[in-house]
This record gives sequence, structure tokens and C-alpha cells, in this order.
Amino acid sequence: MSTAKKVIKVAIVDDEQDILDMIDKYLKRSGGFDVTLFNNPQTALSRIDKSYDVVLLDIMMPQMNGLDALKALKEKQSAVKVIMMTAYSTLDKVLQSHREGATHYIMKPFSSLKILEDKIYEVIKS
Repeated sequence: MSTAKKVIKVAIVDDEQDILDMIDKYLKRSGGFDVTLFNNPQTALSRIDKSYDVVLLDIMMPQMNGLDALKALKEKQSAVKVIMMTAYSTLDKVLQSHREGATHYIMKPFSSLKILEDKIYEVIKS
């Protein structure tokens, strides 16, 4: 019986390169993740397909609002699991992200990248 873990394919969409690099480095170091980075939501929307297990999506981006990107992504890939990320939380945005199909919501700055990793595993199992 094989005990090999399935590699989790993650897309990270954020306009801040430091955030992309930090999450990418952490997930690659922890192992079990195939990470693709997008600093533009429009590019991400054109490239994210059903092979992705989870998408980490920032809400505040200059090219396109993350909530609009979420809606477009769910129209294209309804089964994809999405974790919204933001440093600017309001109850309205949390509720809207859930209405549009986000699975979870996490605040930046991250208190720990381990929390983000745990949230990815939680989403995959749900």
C-alpha cells in the first residue's frame, strides 16, 4: 500500500510580489504543493483550470477586484475551492465572498503561514 501524499496544486493570485514569494517559498519548503503564482487576476482567470485544487485569491488588487475575480473564476471553474485573502476586511466583503462561492477567508498579514497551510488542507478535505 502506497503512503505517498497527493500533491496539492495551488494557484496564488495577489498583486504584491512579496506576498507571492513568501507563500510560494513556505509551501514549497513544507512539501506536497505544486504552486503557480499570478500577480494579475486577469492572467490567472485565463490560466486557472480544473487541475487546480485550491486558489488563494487576494481581494484588493488594482487590475481587478478580487470579488469580481472570484465570481468570474467560479463561473468558469465552479468546483475550484477558493480561499480569499485580504488586509482590508469588512463583514460585507466576508459575506459577499461566501455568496460568490469562496470556501474560506483569511486575514493578512498572516499570523503564521502554518495557519494558511492548515487552511489549505482543511479546504481540500471539505
